[in-house]
Amino acid sequence: MPLTMARCGETATVKQIHGKDEAKRFLASLGFVEGGKVTIISEMGGNLIVNIKETRIALSKAMANKIMV
Repeated sequence: MPLTMARCGETATVKQIHGKDEAKRFLASLGFVEGGKVTIISEMGGNLIVNIKETRIALSKAMANKIMV
């Protein structure tokens, strides 16, 4: 399921990253790699604030939909 479907406070494991190579490289540079743990901090209008590798990151709904957990 895409990251946007995870609930606030839930910790999920990244299973796969979809999208073009450029988007995959960008997400990998932020720490979104297969097997990585991501926690949803808050959600507003589909946009997410997540905690990955002890760093808070804001993601648009479009980017979060490319991350499968």
